[in-house]
Amino acid sequence: MAEASRWYRGGTSKHDLHYRREAEVNTTFEELLLYFIFLINLCILTFGMVNPHMYYLNKVMSSLFVDTSLPDDEKSSFRSIRSITDFWKFMEGPLLEGLYWDSWYNNQQLYDLRNSSRIYYENILLGVPRVRQLRVRNNTCKVYSAFQSLISDCYGKYTAENEDLSDFGLKNDTEWKYSTSPANAPWHWGFVGVYRDGGYIFTLSKSKSVTKTKLIDLRLNSWITRGTRVVFIDFSLYNANVNLFCIIRLVAEFPATGGLLTSWQFYSVKLLRYVTHYDYFIASCEIIFCIFLFVFITQELRKMNEFKTAYFKSIWNWLELLLLALCFLAVSFYAYCNMQNFLLLGRLLKNTESYPNFYFLAYWHIYYNNIIAITIFFAWIKMFKFISFNETMSQLSSTLSRCMKDIVGFAIMFFIIFSAYAQLGFLVFGSQVDDFSTFQNSIFAQFRIVLGDFNFAGIQQANWILGPIYFITFIFFVFFVLLNMFLAIINDTYSEVKADYSIGRRPDFELGKIIKKSYFNVLEKLRLKKAQDNEDKKIRKTTGDLAQQARKEGFNESEIQEAEQMKTWKERLEKKYYSTEIQDDYQPVTQQEFRELFLYAVELEKELHYISLKLNQVIRKLQ
Repeated sequence: MAEASRWYRGGTSKHDLHYRREAEVNTTFEELLLYFIFLINLCILTFGMVNPHMYYLNKVMSSLFVDTSLPDDEKSSFRSIRSITDFWKFMEGPLLEGLYWDSWYNNQQLYDLRNSSRIYYENILLGVPRVRQLRVRNNTCKVYSAFQSLISDCYGKYTAENEDLSDFGLKNDTEWKYSTSPANAPWHWGFVGVYRDGGYIFTLSKSKSVTKTKLIDLRLNSWITRGTRVVFIDFSLYNANVNLFCIIRLVAEFPATGGLLTSWQFYSVKLLRYVTHYDYFIASCEIIFCIFLFVFITQELRKMNEFKTAYFKSIWNWLELLLLALCFLAVSFYAYCNMQNFLLLGRLLKNTESYPNFYFLAYWHIYYNNIIAITIFFAWIKMFKFISFNETMSQLSSTLSRCMKDIVGFAIMFFIIFSAYAQLGFLVFGSQVDDFSTFQNSIFAQFRIVLGDFNFAGIQQANWILGPIYFITFIFFVFFVLLNMFLAIINDTYSEVKADYSIGRRPDFELGKIIKKSYFNVLEKLRLKKAQDNEDKKIRKTTGDLAQQARKEGFNESEIQEAEQMKTWKERLEKKYYSTEIQDDYQPVTQQEFRELFLYAVELEKELHYISLKLNQVIRKLQ
């Protein structure tokens, strides 16, 4: 009969469910330990890639080439130049002085090497710097007919179609002739355009005087013209003290509006990876990382084969696949970067009289660092899968999952209003306020307004009527209304989750219980769990004292035994059915358990009837 009823309820006994759940939790605990080791290894690997000296090297080079004042103008530097005249002052002043350090401060000769330029006496200049420009053709834009008598030339913005490939000027050297770019050369993303490699190129000399003469000659022969759209200054350094390469690019853009926009890139990278003992330790961590990647891929393939399409219904499985894809991508980038280092590094350092293009290597190393950064971010996010045994974290995850639909609906409404204000700000203030100069800048400016960082005087000056109206209404609707609605959604859902937890609903996760159980097992094996035994003796002694007190008050032995039996029965049933570890899943109930619950309900009815009679007697005596 019991077997038939069990088959009718689903074919699995409670003992089998408990055994299956315990096996699942034990497996999860093993996965947590394995993943924790993987995470520690990944942290060691990633932090071993970076070096605090990278920041200081970039800062020193930035102060030398970007912040050094121009000759006869202490308020201007490469950071602030806005004209072609100032650009040539920079080329013949701070750039020339910063590149050539061939003597000590007391004019004593420093080195006898062929490459004698040691910037700040510690950073060797690799090869020679390179300067190149990209130009556009004339008549790449259309002049309105009414102005054609006044304007004969028209140079549009830079695009690959508008680029000028013909010789110009003196036409007698590489700086006047177009040089094609390599096929795999990365493009540069500037303020007003995306620029390819190649162009009109000249390399500086190892001699400071020869370089100065060359720059003066280019200036006098108008190397920069109206067709010039960008000039790149590229060079590379190596500091043996910290084993770092510093690849520097200074960019001067000449937009079609006139004027000049400057930008710069300082990439400090470690191209020689295995030099010290610590580097070889990081190499061992990289090997362990590859082993972990192979193990995790095998596990996920086994799960996919076991669960089929049900595997893709869990958000954690999608996160696992994303993490594995990022890890595989990071390994691919790492292999490609090391292969390029092996193929190009020796060749670039061999010829000291030419420009070594380390920018290509730095470009891919930066991408590799970005992939590793994203990978470790999602690796930490995955820890939420394992820390659900903590009640606070479980409440957090339950709150977010339960209110997800409300948040999605709120997000749609929020971004509609947010985009409307962003477009309004871009159209009204875009031509006069830098924070609203593009639609993307308008979006980020509004996020800054929410955080309290805004330029109210700028938008008020741009439009003294719409500026204050825009600001006040945006603060009211977005800050006071929408953000408080978002907090209300989170608060209400959190209150519901906390109420469910207070009545015994817990997440289907027993990892904390397993850890606690393992801890007590260790204590018992070490014979340290004596305090619990003493506590049990104390409880038994307290129960005996209560029974003795009941005898003194006139209760007979049968009533005392019945009360003790009822108490024992009640505690056992409460522990079994009203425990804080009760699960939300459906638990099948056997006939024996149903009978015990029924008898318990009958006994409770008898007790309530007995208490009602006693109360009636007391009331009659009082009356």
